[in-house]
Amino acid sequence: MGDETSRTVVKTYIPEYQKDEWQSHADELDMSQSEFVRAMVQAGRKGFEINPVETPEGGANPGGSELKTRLLETLAAEGHLSWDELVERLAGDFEDRLENVLDELQSANRVQYSGRRGGYELVGGADGH
Repeated sequence: MGDETSRTVVKTYIPEYQKDEWQSHADELDMSQSEFVRAMVQAGRKGFEINPVETPEGGANPGGSELKTRLLETLAAEGHLSWDELVERLAGDFEDRLENVLDELQSANRVQYSGRRGGYELVGGADGH
């Protein structure tokens, strides 16, 4: 086992409807989305039954095919695109989402921009205090 005081990042990709449901539930519990996900995973590991979220028709993109789907949709809408144009279209979405998350975390006083250090950092350090 690792050091119990150190933290690391875990990333996953879920359908937008599911993220919205998790965010609503986290808000009801006065928790951040990260705290909510961590608590639900731990609860599941301890054997508590959690009612699964119903998946709408079509479901999630299993096997990481979200990028493939977005690529096909972009080409269908745009026609011919160069490599650089594809990167711009597909990466732009990520940059928009990143900016939205950073804005949200800064508004919640969880992350701040440090001009002196030239980047973002957790407010109060890794433990949040």
